[in-house]
Amino acid sequence: MSNQNLTEQLEVATQQFKANSPIEGQIKIGQMIEELQKSGIASGKQPGEKAVDFKLTNALGRDVILFEELTKGPVVLVFYRGGWCPFCNMQLKAYQQILPEIQAIGAQLIAISPQKPDHSLSLQEKEGLEFQVLSDPNGLVTAKYNLLFDVPPGVKEVMEGIGLDLAEYNNTSKWVLPVPATFMIDESAIIRSSYVNPNFMQRQSPEEILRELKNL
Repeated sequence: MSNQNLTEQLEVATQQFKANSPIEGQIKIGQMIEELQKSGIASGKQPGEKAVDFKLTNALGRDVILFEELTKGPVVLVFYRGGWCPFCNMQLKAYQQILPEIQAIGAQLIAISPQKPDHSLSLQEKEGLEFQVLSDPNGLVTAKYNLLFDVPPGVKEVMEGIGLDLAEYNNTSKWVLPVPATFMIDESAIIRSSYVNPNFMQRQSPEEILRELKNL
């Protein structure tokens, strides 16, 4: 395990991205982040609102129903972009490190992305993830949590330029992504706290998740 915490790892990755990526692509991605921040298009569900129930498939092809899981205890619900995103991989690995503490509190962690199940399984095996990793085809559940947005044409060009066909990766015809988010949901299905950040290079820290869980 790295001696760096998640925030430090993300900062290093951000600096590497800025150093190694063509400036034109960085500008397009920066414009996307700024537009999402200004528009509030994908601002996420808010604390105090009721969580939206769902049934999604995990990496092994089994159905997971949110409200059934909530009968076992609180849920930390994480929306991430996909296994192709290095920032997401750092986030999920860091959350895996605190999974025993999450479970000791009586809660569980569930992560959702638009990617197809075989990519979720590859990610789970590669990163040694022991929590549920679910696939949300076309981002239908993501949209109900007010997190889904269409990838702008300029950013689509950037992604295609590095060989990433997002539609194929997600087994869909749509180029859509979630704004990365983390929700603390109590056993009454009420969202007690939320972290929603259009800047995909920043994520909620594991320490903050544990603090908020202990306050449920």
